[in-house]
Amino acid sequence: MANAPPRPVEAGADGSPERLYQGLARRLLAELVSGKYRIGDRLPAEREMAVEYGVSRPTVREAIIALEVQGFMEVRVGSGAYVRKLPDSADAPAFDVSAFELIEARMLVEGEAAALAATQLSEEELDQLETLLAAMADEAGGMPAQFEADRQFHLLIARGARNAAMRHLVEELWRMRGSSPESALLHARARDAKITPVVDEHSAVLRALRARDAAGARGAMRAHLGAVLDHLLFTTEEQAVQEARAKVAVKRARFNTARAI
Repeated sequence: MANAPPRPVEAGADGSPERLYQGLARRLLAELVSGKYRIGDRLPAEREMAVEYGVSRPTVREAIIALEVQGFMEVRVGSGAYVRKLPDSADAPAFDVSAFELIEARMLVEGEAAALAATQLSEEELDQLETLLAAMADEAGGMPAQFEADRQFHLLIARGARNAAMRHLVEELWRMRGSSPESALLHARARDAKITPVVDEHSAVLRALRARDAAGARGAMRAHLGAVLDHLLFTTEEQAVQEARAKVAVKRARFNTARAI
């Protein structure tokens, strides 16, 4: 029926809580098994899928990424998501930590690490943070060097908290940032979009640390990581924008052809 309500994505089969994108990924995988799509088929547009499954567009993106990193989908910039491989009935999506989940955790953990570090960092360590900040701003060094300086900046603050448990937590979150397929893929797309570490945001963190302002350091770190989350959302949204532009270009070409006849 045309006016049927959207079908909500349910929780996991075992009754345990499940994020919406995971439920959608499972449903899409089941549809691949059922034969709804063949290899090479293009999935409906993101907006259409969001309406069909009763979820948000970011949820659709995360579900597609979850299947892409396992080889079932291929996302072509400006074109859409295509079926790359069909699963068998025994296949199940292997979920990992998403980039969005990691950022949420980092906001909580690294914000508190910065607050602790504000009263513990030595002057030498503050100078090291200044050097790392300069490396982030140095475009001549290349993007890999900028991202490594970003990583070292955050890890140095974690060490400066003088709390071994906190340091291990931050180090583990950064390890997961690189080892989680979903997170690594999304951050790679951010790099492809030329999104580099924002120096001003890190500068605000350093200013609060130099002022020995624990509350200010916490707020600046959380603001910085909130902006990172916005950048990642922009990166995923950009794909939808490019797809829309491609459709407009096709329609314009058809219109121009019709006028020429």
